[in-house]
Amino acid sequence: AMLVFLFSALAIRAVSKAAFYVINDVRAQFKEKPGILAGTERPDYRRCVDIVTRGALREMVLPGVLAVGMPIVTGILFRVTFHVGAEAVAALLMVGTMSGILMATLLNNGGGAWDNAKKYIEMGHYGGKGSPAHKAAVIGDTVGDPFKDTAGPSIHVLIKLLSTITLVMAPLFI
Repeated sequence: AMLVFLFSALAIRAVSKAAFYVINDVRAQFKEKPGILAGTERPDYRRCVDIVTRGALREMVLPGVLAVGMPIVTGILFRVTFHVGAEAVAALLMVGTMSGILMATLLNNGGGAWDNAKKYIEMGHYGGKGSPAHKAAVIGDTVGDPFKDTAGPSIHVLIKLLSTITLVMAPLFI
């Protein structure tokens, strides 16, 4: 079950790091081209997209290696040490699937709730835009977006990857 939580944390961290790369580039573009703020010069959108793409791919290497390597390492380690490689990988697959479904549901729904709370406040409830409630909701939405757009959906991929790797590598564990 720890694999799912670690994978989620790494995915959320990858989003924040990629966003940080873009923030630094946007600041640099404002310094390089002061006319961007005045509307007389166009920003280099392609550079920002390239930075986000490279940053996201770079930051998702560790979660990817973790997802592929964990069943293999678990199966081989338990086969060599205790002669129960298949049972250990089956347990990893079962617990990973159960905790993954629950965690993905929590992240998808929680992130959506934070997003909808912000929209609800922006409609004029609890003081509307600019209110303390709105400021808090914007911060909540900043946390909620990576939950519902990155970590939650990627756990579904993790579950499928765990089962596929386990089935393909099963002869190593028996």
